[in-house]
Amino acid sequence: MGCVKLRGLLALALVVLLGVVAAACSSYDSESSDSAGPARLLEPTAYAAILESNARFVVNVHTPDEGQIAGTDVAIPFDELEQRASELPGERSKLAIYCMSGNMSETAAQTLAAMGYDDVVDLRGGMEAWQASGREIQPSA
Repeated sequence: MGCVKLRGLLALALVVLLGVVAAACSSYDSESSDSAGPARLLEPTAYAAILESNARFVVNVHTPDEGQIAGTDVAIPFDELEQRASELPGERSKLAIYCMSGNMSETAAQTLAAMGYDDVVDLRGGMEAWQASGREIQPSA
């Protein structure tokens, strides 16, 4: 009898676990992989899809200039965003930002949020992750 109860409990636990996984998968936003912080972090594949759709203004916030991802609209160092705000579209615009590793773009996302931008995505791992996924970095313009 004890073995039958244990199997029943294991089956119940499995059903609950599968339900949790299914709920998590069904609430997945195809554009977002992590919503922590002021920007949604995207893996390279999702970020590439964003660039292909031309749905966002793309900003390279890395300094010093070490190249860029094809489709970048402007390069503004993370610590110059406020001073160069005139080079950005209006606050209601959708932005995609990146840097080399993700550290500068994390700071840039905070600055952009303070400037009023509330729809920003960031490349998780930056250009390093982009290259690691088999994608190319273009030389600086």
